[in-house]
Order: sequence, then structure tokens, then C-alpha cells
Amino acid sequence: MPYSVLDLSPVPQGATQAEALANTAALARHAEALGYRRYWMAEHHNMVGIASAATAVLIGHVAGATSTIRVGAGGIMLPNHAPLMVAEAFGTLATLYPDRIDLGLGRAPGTDMATARALRRGLSGGDTFPQDVVELMGFLGEAEEGQSVRAVPGAGTHVPIWMLGSSLFGAQLAAHLGLPYAFASHFAPAALDDAIATYRAGYRPSAANPEPKFMLAINVFAADTDAEGERLRTSMQQAFLNLRRGQPGYLPAPVDDITAIASPAELAMVEQALSVSAVGSKATVGAALERLIARYAPDEVILTGQIHDHAARMKSFAIAAEVLGG
Repeated sequence: MPYSVLDLSPVPQGATQAEALANTAALARHAEALGYRRYWMAEHHNMVGIASAATAVLIGHVAGATSTIRVGAGGIMLPNHAPLMVAEAFGTLATLYPDRIDLGLGRAPGTDMATARALRRGLSGGDTFPQDVVELMGFLGEAEEGQSVRAVPGAGTHVPIWMLGSSLFGAQLAAHLGLPYAFASHFAPAALDDAIATYRAGYRPSAANPEPKFMLAINVFAADTDAEGERLRTSMQQAFLNLRRGQPGYLPAPVDDITAIASPAELAMVEQALSVSAVGSKATVGAALERLIARYAPDEVILTGQIHDHAARMKSFAIAAEVLGG
């Protein structure tokens, strides 16, 4: 089972953005040494606790800091960008780092509406995402004779494209276009079962992807003991709560008792949203990963974990690699 990393470059309370970016490069090198296949970063805007807004720039930094691991976007929010500019950016990355760059595409803005307007995102209500994906695929494919607009670099690089999603829309589009599909089960698992079934049942083989390929996203908080793993998880629980309360901020430090700062209703909401998780000691995390893989039968898993302490985060990914690497 190939295993990969999804990193939002979290900025912990008490740390700087520069430290967060340095932590990302260090974790990428660590992941490469541990046998992780991919290292993906995600586009978010106007969030002080996430340093990966300029995702393509950070991908170049991480690719330059590593040697063999695939590096990519999980993902680029395509409605924020012209397909040509995405093709040029990722074509440049693929030219600099051949056979190492992935491009995951999302449909959401990755931010609030005020920031979307600042991004000059079209807010007319028309959804051109499917057409934009096809246009982008064309720019990264072989240039055709007489083609008036080309991505330079970009044309002919055939950067692998993944469809990202948390609903049936992405599953249907990925199946229709013959693309690999990654589901955001680490924070929005409600439609997971239906999305997998829809994707696999409706898959249309493509030249690049003759078979469907499904990636499952899992939160992992691994430590020496179950209690320490649960404590590490409270940082992400708090961050999720703060986001839902309309108060996003830096990644909070862990707490001993999450029930002291959240209502039962809030905790139930968080537990549902973060239910695709493996938390605790190596044995407990291993058992949880085994159950999730057996249930959803993914072709690949991608692990994430918003952990406040950098050393604890590095250790968590090391424990998970020991489990998955066998």
C-alpha cells in the first residue's frame, strides 16, 4: 500500500511562518527517508495558521529540498486561477524536477468570499470547473499543430492530474475524465462511501489511467502511548472548532481535557468530521489503519496530522511509516 503525506504547513501558536515553512521542508526530507511516495501541499488563503497559500512556490521549495519523493498539490483550487497559468507553473516545476510533480485539483475557493474577491475569482455563479479541468489537461498534453496558445513550459510535460473532492461531483468528474481521485475524508467523510462507489462504477479508462485509482486521506496522531496520541489530536480538534466558530487562528497547543473547552454538541460535530483517523500508540494506530484500509480498499493512502510540536509531528509520521511500510 503506497502511503503519502498531506501537509498544510501549519503555523503553531508561538511560531512564525518562516519556522512553519522550515518545518515543512524538514518533514518532507523525513518523509522521503521513511519511504513515503508523495508529499502534497494544499492551497488555503487568509488563514494565519496555514503557510501554504502560494502552493506552487512551496512545491518548488520542497522539491529542491528533496531528491526522489513526488511533490505536488493536494490541491490547487482551480477556480482561483486561469488554467493556462496553472499549466505554466506546474509545467515549469515538471521541467525543473522531471517525473516528480503531481497536480491535484479542487473546486472550492479554499477561503472566504471576501478573500475570493481579493483573488479576483469570478463570482458570477457560473461553474466552469469541468471545462477548466479539460482546458488545463490540454495545455499539459502534447501541443497540436496550429495551436494558438501554448503553456511554455507545460506543453508535453503530462503532469499527472488528480481530482480532489468531498462530494459526488468530484467523483463523477474524475470517473468521466479517467483521472485518479482523492477524497477529503480527513475532514469531510460524510459522502465517502457513496463517492467511492460512484467513482469506481462510472470510471471511464483513459490512456494515462486505464484503471481507477482511489486515494484515502487519513488523520494520524501516533505517539508512544494512546493517551499521548489523544492529547496530540486536541490541537487539530481545537483548530477545527475555531474554524467552525468563525475564529480561525494559529494551530493551538494541545490540552489535557478537550471537554473543558468544547460543548458536547461541538465535540460530536468534530468527532464526525475527523472520524477517519488513527490515534494512539503504534499498535492502536496500526489496528485503526488496517480497519480503514480493509473497509475502503484504497489504492493509496495519504496521511495528515495537525500536530503542534514539530518533533512530535515528525515522530507521528515515523510511527505511521513503520506500520504501513511493514
